[in-house]
Amino acid sequence: MSMLKEQTLKILRMASFSDGEEGGNPAGVYLGKDLPSEEEMQSIAFDVGYSETAFSFLEDGVWRTRYFSPESEVPFCGHATIALGAALAMEHGNDVFKLKLNEAEITVEGQKNENGFYASLQSPPTSSRPVDPDLISQALDLFGYGFDDLDMMMPPALVNAGAEHLLFTLNHRQRLSDMEYDLEAGKSFMRDNELVTVCIAHAETPTLFHTRNAFASGGVLEDPATGAASAALGGYLRDIKWPHDGEIDIVQGEDMGMRSLINVQISEVMGSSIRVSGKVRIIKGQ
Repeated sequence: MSMLKEQTLKILRMASFSDGEEGGNPAGVYLGKDLPSEEEMQSIAFDVGYSETAFSFLEDGVWRTRYFSPESEVPFCGHATIALGAALAMEHGNDVFKLKLNEAEITVEGQKNENGFYASLQSPPTSSRPVDPDLISQALDLFGYGFDDLDMMMPPALVNAGAEHLLFTLNHRQRLSDMEYDLEAGKSFMRDNELVTVCIAHAETPTLFHTRNAFASGGVLEDPATGAASAALGGYLRDIKWPHDGEIDIVQGEDMGMRSLINVQISEVMGSSIRVSGKVRIIKGQ
């Protein structure tokens, strides 16, 4: 049996931000004594086929962690971090685990109780900045929207909580359901502009959001739950002084038939970490 095959067999498959025992975003989790080579991690992530797989090993009390989509490495993935937190709780008990990423150091808290597994991550620092009009025009054309579809109470922005996302919000929930785009055109757009995802949102209330995340840069049409983009959205809402009251809930994946529930807690400190939490279910049959 090849080393690659042995590594592949050690992957845990979990769905983060699940709605009870349904929905959520599948992620692979590798826990080992060391990390495979970059080529092996990329191949494993491709074989697993989920939007991301997290690879982690314990080094000097800190879990060195890297994330791979089926087509490329990404600097940070929220839902895979949530899955990793649940996997660490499964292996080592309830605790707060320190993670060292390629470009940041964060924590994830994993818990198991009578209702299953839960995890909460503290994101890397957040930032947001306005979007060049030409960039948002390209994005609207890609997804088949017009400027009159935008909710300008939340202007389009480039948002970051460990990875770069383009964010724009729509003024009607139905227009969010209408979202579609060509994967190859989306891949070129996101890679040319160094975007990990495009996050499209609708605010049902000031504290309840519906989102969809196109992830063509990683070879995936859409993510049913995106922790990194949710953290970045939380930081953006703080930046624009949105009336979030310190916490928002996000429903994602509903239009895919994979309803996911994400809780986001927002401190008042500009640029600081965002706490993102959700339930984790183990994918049966592994």
